[in-house]
Amino acid sequence: MVRLLGPQDRLLTTLEREHAGVDVHVRGNQITLQGERPAVEQAATLVEELIRMVRGGTDLGEVDVQSSARILRDGAGSPADVLSQAILTSRGKSIRPKTLGQKAYVDAIDENTIVFGIGPAGTGKTYLAMAKAVQALQRKEVDRIILTRPAVEAGERLGFLPGTLTDKIDPYLRPLYDALNEMMDPELVPKLLASGVVEVAPLAYMRGRTLNNSFVVLDEAQNTTPEQMKMFLTRLGFGSSMVVTGDITQVDLPGGASGLSLVTRVLDGIDDIHFARLTSDDVVRHNLVGRIVDAYTKYDAEKQKAEYERTERRRANAGSASDSDARGATGVNRAARRQATRDRLPGRSRRDTQRW
Repeated sequence: MVRLLGPQDRLLTTLEREHAGVDVHVRGNQITLQGERPAVEQAATLVEELIRMVRGGTDLGEVDVQSSARILRDGAGSPADVLSQAILTSRGKSIRPKTLGQKAYVDAIDENTIVFGIGPAGTGKTYLAMAKAVQALQRKEVDRIILTRPAVEAGERLGFLPGTLTDKIDPYLRPLYDALNEMMDPELVPKLLASGVVEVAPLAYMRGRTLNNSFVVLDEAQNTTPEQMKMFLTRLGFGSSMVVTGDITQVDLPGGASGLSLVTRVLDGIDDIHFARLTSDDVVRHNLVGRIVDAYTKYDAEKQKAEYERTERRRANAGSASDSDARGATGVNRAARRQATRDRLPGRSRRDTQRW
């Protein structure tokens, strides 16, 4: 019951928010639901699914309760079956998809050679991809893991940092190192890095290579140019899998031309290539992150609408000006034709015609 309700009954509070028309009462090991019959039946189904997940060893969080309620509302199956499949277990912590979108993303990695994970911050794009990479290495499905990302500043200039080239590059790759240390024994990670079984490198180091029997993850792909994206995808060798992750709403390139945006149009519909699109519903960070993502999405949509309306007004004004010019030109042409007709009148010289 303690695991079901959460610390300070936080999960119980989340349950009540998901079913606002139901009163939930807990006494001992008994949960009582009161309200209209349809609402009570929906809440009871949710509670039963959460109990199944707890008995299966799942450590519930607020996101799990929200995702389970959403899955049941959408009729997408049993939350206990969808959300209880762990990818990895590291130091007593299981890494697993926590939303329906994340589950579809993980399944796509199993079923396709190249997968693009596109979505806002906090949706687990990179984290789940790295978990699948570590899982593939542990199962000996691949010989090595290669993690890469473009070295692009997020609005700051870091080129004058002191140190060697490696020292300058490390800040860009630090998120990948942090995730590795969470998923693997921290004492084992340096040995794997030294032996080349795990490689963390900037995207520029990929040129000219053929990556066989590898699980390759490209992070922050929205900051690749179209040429870099083509270069990276053509590194694919035999027995390898690739996962490309990025958020096309956070492009830090000076020119703004993102290779990730282009590749969604160029490679769409090709077999064995899958585009997994995550949304704010798949955010597993603080609840505010999902609201922030929605607010920025709404702002961008309004901005694009306003820009479209301005463009249409300019076109309409330009069309009106063209019509006015055309009418003026028509009047001039008529006067010229009348004058030419007078010039051609029989028995009159040009001088007489002009004088007349």
